[in-house]
Amino acid sequence: MDYMEKEMLKAQTLIEALPFIQKFNGKKIVVKYGGSAMLDDNLKYSVLKDVALLKLIGLKPIIVHGGGKEISKWVRMSGKEPEFVNGLRVTDKDTMEIAEMVLFKVNQNLVGMMGKLGIKAVGLSGKDAEMIRVEKKLAGGKDIGYVGQIKEVNTDLLESLIEDDFVPVISPIGLGENNEGYNINADDTACAVARAVGAEKLVFLTDIEGVFVDPMDKRTLIPEMDLEMAHEFVDKGVVGGGMLPKLNNCIEAIENGVARVHILDGRVEHCLLLEFFTEKGIGTAILKEPIFGKDDIYERIYK
Repeated sequence: MDYMEKEMLKAQTLIEALPFIQKFNGKKIVVKYGGSAMLDDNLKYSVLKDVALLKLIGLKPIIVHGGGKEISKWVRMSGKEPEFVNGLRVTDKDTMEIAEMVLFKVNQNLVGMMGKLGIKAVGLSGKDAEMIRVEKKLAGGKDIGYVGQIKEVNTDLLESLIEDDFVPVISPIGLGENNEGYNINADDTACAVARAVGAEKLVFLTDIEGVFVDPMDKRTLIPEMDLEMAHEFVDKGVVGGGMLPKLNNCIEAIENGVARVHILDGRVEHCLLLEFFTEKGIGTAILKEPIFGKDDIYERIYK
């Protein structure tokens, strides 16, 4: 490919992106940032460059991040072994202090990297301006400490920051009884924030390519699914493990006003741009409106 062909290919890519840029200009999007994309510096920079570009062309991004692996590392360094019940971290007072310390560090690192990319970002937790109120969450009836279930999200601060051209970067800590900090699942936080601000899109960055009919067969990736299909995947046990709560979060977000939810492989460089601004996209998109051509997928599930 000669120089001119390469330049024409770049131009064609920009032209292909134009209708998507027009469609999403001015719309809020929530990116749940986690998995390997948080641990690899090159992937981290790639994701944040995508967010910076989305911001510069007129979208209004909000980042919600996790930090579970880093929290577990610091818990071990303190001499304790991380403990989980039904996938939820047992969080005593000491563990909660570690979680807040680690999440603050992660948060400020992301804010700093956004600043280097020329984007004004503000680090927040759900405790700021009483943004996220929670109640104690039990695991199978068992008290597991400072673990919160979101009751409400106050968007006043978020809306003000977005209006003033900032990108909010949110760590998953909420305010519970007696105004104490509670650890919250980051996926749940992203879902609740997306619903509260009326986001056009909610994106989960994960370590898998999307939703599969058969996780062992990469050819069975589902590019798009509607609510009916998503419910069937859950009810019929097609999905399990870590994908089950994620898909349930997607369903809840769609049913509460989010237009589209995406599950993307955060290990793919520039995955956000590929999903937002190309016809084919990557990963799995969950849509509110019914889609056609589902019969062949159902046949593969129930054959």
